[in-house]
Amino acid sequence: MSIFLHILGFVLFLYLFCSIAYLLVIAVAGMFYHHPEMAPATSFARIAVLFTSYKDDEVILSTVPSSLAHDYPRDKFHVFVVADSLRPATLDTLRSFGASVVTIDAKMKARSLNKGLESIPEEEYDLVMVLDADNIMLPGTLGKVNDAFHAGYDAIQCHRTAKNEDTPIALMDGISEEINNHFFRLGQQALGFSAAPSGSGMAFRFSLIRSILRLPEILDNPGEDREIDLQLLKRGIHMYYLPDAWVLDEKVATHEVFEKQRVRWLEAQWYHLRRLLQPDMKAVQHDRYYTSKLIQNLLLPRSLYIVVFFFILVLMLMERIFQLNLFFPESGWWLSLGLFFILTLVIAMPSRYFSWWTLKAVLALPLLLFSMLKALLRVKSKRREFLHTPKTYKGNVHNGNGHNGH
Repeated sequence: MSIFLHILGFVLFLYLFCSIAYLLVIAVAGMFYHHPEMAPATSFARIAVLFTSYKDDEVILSTVPSSLAHDYPRDKFHVFVVADSLRPATLDTLRSFGASVVTIDAKMKARSLNKGLESIPEEEYDLVMVLDADNIMLPGTLGKVNDAFHAGYDAIQCHRTAKNEDTPIALMDGISEEINNHFFRLGQQALGFSAAPSGSGMAFRFSLIRSILRLPEILDNPGEDREIDLQLLKRGIHMYYLPDAWVLDEKVATHEVFEKQRVRWLEAQWYHLRRLLQPDMKAVQHDRYYTSKLIQNLLLPRSLYIVVFFFILVLMLMERIFQLNLFFPESGWWLSLGLFFILTLVIAMPSRYFSWWTLKAVLALPLLLFSMLKALLRVKSKRREFLHTPKTYKGNVHNGNGHNGH
């Protein structure tokens, strides 16, 4: 039994060591990355700003006017809303604002996006900007996207960041978003890899995203952003990350919504880890870009790393109290690995979060970890419906002055 535990422990240690070493490398790379100045474009692309909204009546009525007033030439962009289960009065109000409305009963974001794109004449637009119902573009965002498009990038990810940090859970979720930005966008770009899509705040050449969203692999896929990532990999297209093009995104504020969101993310990760092994993906060249995406899909969610280290700490205490021999390598190696993981998170976290408010918010971490464990138990491998996380935030939003990264 002792030998079995030692072998199991060594395998777990090796997995944690390799994954944390990977995260540490991209965290350090992102820390030293300097976004190059991009030459201003001499012309303006025609942009379709596409919102998807499912039962988010109040929120969509506040975000669409903001987008319509965006500081990009008014004759060069138009706002479209794919409305799923919105009230008739909401639809009338959106049309009165000047937005085009497409109604659908899909309950799946990929199908909503596909329906929205089918309703837009492709010859009239060069780019599609994909936004969730709660997203707000800060001034200059579409201009920076236009510059990147004219510089030759067909897939562009803006810097999605927290709209609300008014509760400890929302703050922790906002910090998690920024750490993700550092690991999987800034750090990846620094090392010459493609940035990962966030799910919103994304811009694509019209013909590219239309061809992707017509595929059967994505239409019933609850993790459409991960499928887009795989389809870009198949086409050899790198997504370009714009760290200074800000899109505000509502963060979850309750444990219930946090749990539902993590269930959706865990299911999407498991689904797309298997997708990498399916016949259409086996044809993809197994180069360093493929390897990078495979590694990203093999990583645990960061909250699960914390859960694992918590249980390791409990086992260490049991080992000491009952004079057991549970660990191989010895406990000092595990503690060192845990400290390296914390260091990696600190490197990836923007300096504006080094505050007393963040320290107080950490007190909510045990309940969030419990929610994460509950989410694991709710995972379904073959779910085909979209797990909706309601948007309710109506308070003041950031004006962008604090969004300066590290």
